[in-house]
Amino acid sequence: MSENPRPSLADLLAYLGEMGYGDLYLDPSGAAAPAAASAPDVAASPETAERAAELAALAATAAACTRCRLCEGRTQVVFGAGNPAADLMFIGEGPGAEEDRRGLPFVGAAGELLTRIIQAIEMTRDEVYIANVVKCRPPGNRDPQPDEVAACRGYLERQIALVRPKVIVALGKVAAQTLLGNDAPIGRMRGQWFRVQGVPTMVTYHPAALLRNSALKRPTWEDMQQVRDFLRTGISGSA
Repeated sequence: MSENPRPSLADLLAYLGEMGYGDLYLDPSGAAAPAAASAPDVAASPETAERAAELAALAATAAACTRCRLCEGRTQVVFGAGNPAADLMFIGEGPGAEEDRRGLPFVGAAGELLTRIIQAIEMTRDEVYIANVVKCRPPGNRDPQPDEVAACRGYLERQIALVRPKVIVALGKVAAQTLLGNDAPIGRMRGQWFRVQGVPTMVTYHPAALLRNSALKRPTWEDMQQVRDFLRTGISGSA
Protein backbone atom coordinates (compact mmCIF):
# COMPACT_ATOMS: atom_id res chain seq x y z
CA MET A 1 0.00 0.00 0.00
CA SER A 2 1.28 3.47 -0.84
CA GLU A 3 2.50 5.58 2.04
CA ASN A 4 1.39 8.70 0.15
CA PRO A 5 -2.34 8.39 -0.59
CA ARG A 6 -4.03 10.88 -2.87
CA PRO A 7 -5.17 13.95 -0.93
CA SER A 8 -8.72 14.46 0.23
CA LEU A 9 -10.68 17.42 -1.12
CA ALA A 10 -10.30 19.13 2.25
CA ASP A 11 -6.50 18.71 2.13
CA LEU A 12 -6.36 20.04 -1.41
CA LEU A 13 -8.51 23.06 -0.59
CA ALA A 14 -6.38 23.79 2.47
CA TYR A 15 -3.23 23.67 0.36
CA LEU A 16 -4.69 25.94 -2.32
CA GLY A 17 -5.72 28.35 0.41
CA GLU A 18 -2.08 28.51 1.50
CA MET A 19 -1.12 29.24 -2.11
CA GLY A 20 -3.27 32.38 -1.97
CA TYR A 21 -6.46 31.21 -3.64
CA GLY A 22 -9.39 32.36 -1.54
CA ASP A 23 -12.22 31.61 -3.99
CA LEU A 24 -12.34 28.33 -5.89
CA TYR A 25 -15.00 27.35 -8.40
CA LEU A 26 -16.22 24.03 -9.72
CA ASP A 27 -16.15 23.22 -13.42
CA PRO A 28 -19.62 24.26 -14.70
CA SER A 29 -19.90 20.96 -16.56
CA GLY A 30 -19.63 19.09 -13.28
CA ALA A 31 -17.08 16.75 -14.83
CA ALA A 32 -14.19 15.67 -12.73
CA ALA A 33 -10.76 16.61 -13.97
CA PRO A 34 -8.81 13.64 -15.31
CA ALA A 35 -6.29 12.30 -12.86
CA ALA A 36 -2.64 12.25 -13.77
CA ALA A 37 -1.40 8.98 -15.18
CA SER A 38 -0.84 6.30 -12.60
CA ALA A 39 2.58 4.88 -12.00
CA PRO A 40 3.35 1.78 -14.06
CA ASP A 41 3.16 -1.62 -12.44
CA VAL A 42 6.83 -2.29 -11.76
CA ALA A 43 6.29 -6.01 -11.25
CA ALA A 44 4.54 -6.30 -14.64
CA SER A 45 7.10 -4.32 -16.62
CA PRO A 46 10.49 -5.89 -17.40
CA GLU A 47 11.64 -2.56 -18.84
CA THR A 48 10.85 -0.74 -15.60
CA ALA A 49 12.57 -3.45 -13.57
CA GLU A 50 15.64 -3.04 -15.78
CA ARG A 51 15.65 0.73 -15.21
CA ALA A 52 15.36 0.16 -11.47
CA ALA A 53 18.30 -2.24 -11.55
CA GLU A 54 20.45 0.21 -13.50
CA LEU A 55 19.55 3.03 -11.12
CA ALA A 56 20.45 0.80 -8.17
CA ALA A 57 23.82 0.00 -9.74
CA LEU A 58 24.45 3.70 -10.37
CA ALA A 59 23.48 4.47 -6.77
CA ALA A 60 25.98 1.89 -5.54
CA THR A 61 28.70 3.55 -7.59
CA ALA A 62 27.73 6.98 -6.24
CA ALA A 63 27.78 5.64 -2.67
CA ALA A 64 31.53 5.14 -2.95
CA CYS A 65 32.20 8.35 -4.85
CA THR A 66 35.12 10.55 -3.79
CA ARG A 67 35.22 12.82 -6.83
CA CYS A 68 34.90 16.04 -4.83
CA ARG A 69 35.37 17.46 -1.34
CA LEU A 70 31.74 16.94 -0.38
CA CYS A 71 32.48 13.28 0.30
CA GLU A 72 34.56 14.33 3.31
CA GLY A 73 31.64 15.61 5.38
CA ARG A 74 28.75 13.43 4.32
CA THR A 75 26.97 10.89 6.47
CA GLN A 76 25.84 9.13 3.32
CA VAL A 77 25.18 9.78 -0.34
CA VAL A 78 21.64 10.88 -1.16
CA PHE A 79 21.23 9.47 -4.65
CA GLY A 80 17.54 9.77 -5.48
CA ALA A 81 14.22 8.05 -4.90
CA GLY A 82 10.92 7.26 -6.53
CA ASN A 83 9.39 5.54 -9.52
CA PRO A 84 12.16 4.47 -11.95
CA ALA A 85 9.74 5.00 -14.85
CA ALA A 86 8.17 8.23 -13.58
CA ASP A 87 6.47 10.67 -15.93
CA LEU A 88 7.52 13.52 -13.64
CA MET A 89 11.01 14.10 -12.23
CA PHE A 90 11.93 16.77 -9.68
CA ILE A 91 15.52 17.98 -9.42
CA GLY A 92 16.67 20.06 -6.47
CA GLU A 93 19.96 21.52 -5.36
CA GLY A 94 21.44 19.12 -2.80
CA PRO A 95 20.65 17.26 0.39
CA GLY A 96 20.21 19.02 3.70
CA ALA A 97 20.89 17.76 7.21
CA GLU A 98 17.84 15.50 7.46
CA GLU A 99 18.41 14.11 3.98
CA ASP A 100 22.06 13.43 4.82
CA ARG A 101 20.96 11.58 7.95
CA ARG A 102 18.29 9.47 6.27
CA GLY A 103 19.80 9.02 2.83
CA LEU A 104 16.65 10.16 1.01
CA PRO A 105 15.97 13.40 -0.92
CA PHE A 106 13.49 16.01 0.31
CA VAL A 107 12.51 14.52 3.66
CA GLY A 108 12.90 17.62 5.83
CA ALA A 109 10.51 20.56 6.09
CA ALA A 110 11.02 21.48 2.43
CA GLY A 111 10.35 17.87 1.53
CA GLU A 112 7.05 17.89 3.38
CA LEU A 113 5.99 20.93 1.37
CA LEU A 114 7.12 19.24 -1.86
CA THR A 115 4.92 16.27 -0.96
CA ARG A 116 1.93 18.60 -0.64
CA ILE A 117 2.75 20.25 -3.95
CA ILE A 118 2.85 16.84 -5.62
CA GLN A 119 -0.47 15.91 -4.03
CA ALA A 120 -2.00 19.18 -5.23
CA ILE A 121 -1.44 18.09 -8.86
CA GLU A 122 -3.16 14.80 -8.02
CA MET A 123 -0.04 12.64 -7.83
CA THR A 124 1.91 10.99 -5.03
CA ARG A 125 5.60 10.79 -4.22
CA ASP A 126 5.50 7.12 -5.17
CA GLU A 127 4.63 8.15 -8.74
CA VAL A 128 7.44 10.68 -9.28
CA TYR A 129 11.23 10.53 -9.17
CA ILE A 130 13.20 12.97 -7.03
CA ALA A 131 16.92 13.75 -7.25
CA ASN A 132 19.39 16.55 -6.61
CA VAL A 133 22.17 18.21 -8.57
CA VAL A 134 24.73 17.06 -6.00
CA LYS A 135 24.38 13.86 -4.03
CA CYS A 136 26.26 14.86 -0.86
CA ARG A 137 25.34 17.62 1.56
CA PRO A 138 27.30 20.87 1.13
CA PRO A 139 28.62 22.13 4.49
CA GLY A 140 26.14 24.41 6.22
CA ASN A 141 23.72 23.91 3.33
CA ARG A 142 25.71 26.35 1.19
CA ASP A 143 25.28 26.33 -2.58
CA PRO A 144 27.36 23.62 -4.26
CA GLN A 145 30.45 24.98 -5.96
CA PRO A 146 31.03 24.60 -9.71
CA ASP A 147 33.60 21.82 -9.39
CA GLU A 148 31.26 19.91 -7.06
CA VAL A 149 28.41 20.25 -9.54
CA ALA A 150 30.69 19.08 -12.33
CA ALA A 151 31.78 16.05 -10.32
CA CYS A 152 28.16 14.96 -9.86
CA ARG A 153 26.88 15.94 -13.30
CA GLY A 154 27.35 12.49 -14.82
CA TYR A 155 25.19 10.85 -12.15
CA LEU A 156 22.35 13.30 -12.72
CA GLU A 157 22.47 13.03 -16.50
CA ARG A 158 22.38 9.23 -16.24
CA GLN A 159 19.42 9.39 -13.84
CA ILE A 160 17.49 11.48 -16.35
CA ALA A 161 18.40 9.12 -19.18
CA LEU A 162 17.30 6.05 -17.21
CA VAL A 163 14.04 7.43 -15.83
CA ARG A 164 13.11 9.07 -19.14
CA PRO A 165 10.47 11.38 -17.61
CA LYS A 166 7.94 13.23 -19.69
CA VAL A 167 8.55 16.39 -17.63
CA ILE A 168 11.34 17.66 -15.39
CA VAL A 169 10.76 20.30 -12.73
CA ALA A 170 13.88 22.22 -11.74
CA LEU A 171 13.47 23.36 -8.13
CA GLY A 172 15.32 26.59 -7.47
CA LYS A 173 18.14 28.64 -8.92
CA VAL A 174 20.98 26.13 -8.56
CA ALA A 175 19.07 23.30 -10.21
CA ALA A 176 17.79 25.54 -13.00
CA GLN A 177 21.15 27.14 -13.75
CA THR A 178 22.90 23.77 -13.69
CA LEU A 179 20.40 22.08 -15.98
CA LEU A 180 20.08 25.02 -18.39
CA GLY A 181 23.72 26.10 -18.34
CA ASN A 182 23.06 29.76 -17.58
CA ASP A 183 23.30 32.26 -14.74
CA ALA A 184 19.85 33.83 -15.11
CA PRO A 185 17.96 34.76 -11.94
CA ILE A 186 15.24 32.34 -10.87
CA GLY A 187 12.53 34.99 -11.23
CA ARG A 188 13.31 35.32 -14.93
CA MET A 189 13.34 31.55 -15.56
CA ARG A 190 10.38 30.38 -13.51
CA GLY A 191 7.10 29.58 -15.18
CA GLN A 192 8.79 28.91 -18.52
CA TRP A 193 9.39 25.72 -20.48
CA PHE A 194 12.87 24.67 -21.50
CA ARG A 195 14.38 21.38 -22.66
CA VAL A 196 16.96 19.31 -20.79
CA GLN A 197 18.27 16.21 -22.56
CA GLY A 198 15.25 16.56 -24.82
CA VAL A 199 12.80 16.58 -21.90
CA PRO A 200 10.35 19.50 -21.41
CA THR A 201 11.50 21.24 -18.23
CA MET A 202 9.67 23.70 -15.99
CA VAL A 203 11.58 25.99 -13.63
CA THR A 204 9.99 26.96 -10.33
CA TYR A 205 11.00 28.00 -6.83
CA HIS A 206 12.59 25.60 -4.37
CA PRO A 207 10.23 24.55 -1.56
CA ALA A 208 12.72 25.92 0.98
CA ALA A 209 12.26 29.37 -0.58
CA LEU A 210 8.51 29.05 -0.09
CA LEU A 211 9.06 28.34 3.59
CA ARG A 212 11.06 31.58 3.86
CA ASN A 213 8.76 33.69 1.70
CA SER A 214 5.08 32.76 1.49
CA ALA A 215 4.58 35.19 -1.40
CA LEU A 216 6.33 32.65 -3.64
CA LYS A 217 3.69 29.99 -3.01
CA ARG A 218 1.17 31.29 -5.50
CA PRO A 219 3.57 31.58 -8.48
CA THR A 220 4.89 28.11 -7.66
CA TRP A 221 1.36 26.74 -7.76
CA GLU A 222 0.80 28.45 -11.11
CA ASP A 223 3.97 26.78 -12.43
CA MET A 224 2.82 23.40 -11.17
CA GLN A 225 -0.56 23.82 -12.82
CA GLN A 226 1.30 24.11 -16.11
CA VAL A 227 3.14 20.90 -15.30
CA ARG A 228 -0.09 19.12 -14.41
CA ASP A 229 -1.79 20.27 -17.60
CA PHE A 230 1.19 19.29 -19.75
CA LEU A 231 1.22 15.78 -18.27
CA ARG A 232 -2.48 15.44 -19.05
CA THR A 233 -2.41 16.82 -22.58
CA GLY A 234 1.19 16.83 -23.77
CA ILE A 235 0.59 20.38 -24.99
CA SER A 236 2.54 23.47 -23.97
CA GLY A 237 3.09 26.77 -25.65
CA SER A 238 6.89 26.50 -25.88
CA ALA A 239 7.87 22.96 -24.86
